[in-house]
Amino acid sequence: MQTFDMVIRGGTVVTAADTVVADVGIADGKVVAVALDLPAGREEINAKGLLVMPGGIDSHVHLAQPAFGGPAMADGFETGTRSAIAGGNTTVIPFALQSRGTSLRQAVTDYHKEADGNALCDYGFHLILTDPTPAALGQELPALVADGYTSLKVFMTYDDMVLNDRELLEVFDAAGALGALVMVHCEGYDAIRFMTEKLEKAGKIAPYYHAVSRPQSVEREAAHRAISHSELTGVPIMIVHVSGGEAVEQIRWARNKGLSIFAETCTQYISLTADDLKGLNMDESGSKYVCSPPPRDHASWEAIWSGIKTGVFQTFSSDHCPFFFEGPLGKKHAKARTSFRWVPNGIPGVEVRMPILYSEGVVKGRISVNEFVALTSTNHAKMYGLYPKKGSIAPGFDADIVLWDPEKKVTISQTLMHHGADYTPWEGFDVTGWPVMTLLRGKIAARDGEVIAQPGQGQFLPRAMSYFAKAQIAS
Repeated sequence: MQTFDMVIRGGTVVTAADTVVADVGIADGKVVAVALDLPAGREEINAKGLLVMPGGIDSHVHLAQPAFGGPAMADGFETGTRSAIAGGNTTVIPFALQSRGTSLRQAVTDYHKEADGNALCDYGFHLILTDPTPAALGQELPALVADGYTSLKVFMTYDDMVLNDRELLEVFDAAGALGALVMVHCEGYDAIRFMTEKLEKAGKIAPYYHAVSRPQSVEREAAHRAISHSELTGVPIMIVHVSGGEAVEQIRWARNKGLSIFAETCTQYISLTADDLKGLNMDESGSKYVCSPPPRDHASWEAIWSGIKTGVFQTFSSDHCPFFFEGPLGKKHAKARTSFRWVPNGIPGVEVRMPILYSEGVVKGRISVNEFVALTSTNHAKMYGLYPKKGSIAPGFDADIVLWDPEKKVTISQTLMHHGADYTPWEGFDVTGWPVMTLLRGKIAARDGEVIAQPGQGQFLPRAMSYFAKAQIAS
């Protein structure tokens, strides 16, 4: 007879495909049985009235990332993964950033020093290429992909990271030859510089004008250009943090044409607007919401929901990129008060990603609970080479599980957060549905708001090739 280390009993087990009342038997950190009336386990958890779902996978987070001379991030791996665990996530994939003039391999080595021994949940690394030299593309990238770093990100903006079109094409081509998935930040660099300088000359320097400097046309143009480069090279790409309808139209057009274009959106694009950047009388409090692309408007929320419901988006992420608000290292630092261009660009959000999507999506009838699981876990695992180890509840999968109270009402507050930042952009935001227990590989990692996992319990995850990209190529 099968013996279990743990049985989660009587809950409603939800995967991307099925919803069923069942027990979940766990042994040696793996799911080994999903059935009714399993024999007793050494440990029993009563999940009656709760949803039993795969642990969240947030495939777009920034932790302990170099600051390029600006304020340092508020989260390293310890606080960032603590916040992830508290929010029902069991895996995150942050970015190993290659600084220009440095080795891609050295960037990965240095990033492991930040992560290893500090993470509370499991983690992989994407690569960020800022200096695509022949050595980086021809020698380092193939070796790193073989070692399990099977996705990389490129930027179409930011002084320290922007690649020109020729460089983008070379990266796409090199990644395609290796089967690696390319993530693209789509905003036009020259258009943003033009708008920023024009606004500053007019004295429009408050945080709100960050959004004005990056209108949807800037994102739309860059998305179309990235799609065109993908078409030319025949390489699948993932367009990340899509903010509104104009970029959605480009992606939908490309997919209707048969191109291998994938897309991600984020919490801020269904719950924040550009008006939040105005703060009180255009003061610095609006800088709490400065991120890129910026939040748009309510019409954009509806465009994003349309994209979610029609399959434009495969993943829903946080783009967690935390900075302090107060103090000399915060969004209100002295230089930031001279222009929106100097406000640290990013917001914390890994802990509230799942509750906000559940509340705004499932509770309000926009998506099913199975679609919620796909958008927050299963599709991330498939997109980034973690399936079938992660992303579902079935025999053989890691016992990464979140127990979810679908009726629990919570008002989001900084006092509830576990991140390193000193604020949350969603202060006062009401949600229905909240994680009440998180299990990492069969061990309780968080319970009723208390994080039990310790630094070092998270494991590094070498990843296979993207299931989505391979399936698209095969078709």
